Amino acid sequence: MSRDMTCRDGVQVLMDYLEGVLPDADRALIDAHLATCPRCVAFVKSYRETPRILREATTVELPEELAASLRRFLSQRRS
Repeated sequence: MSRDMTCRDGVQVLMDYLEGVLPDADRALIDAHLATCPRCVAFVKSYRETPRILREATTVELPEELAASLRRFLSQRRS
């Protein structure tokens, strides 16, 4: 990885960075970039939060009345 790392360079190896599988020298370059780039810090934060947000969004159950209404609607659309 280039010593003059850009935001785009970081995005290309983001998964490896977050999973901790980058070589130490590459990780240090990304850490140094993150120390000076608030946009990338925000991007990494949102990337880390995505699984939690998806889990929370999928654990919400529809109220029974709404679920029944949706089933009726879909049943009518199939007919």
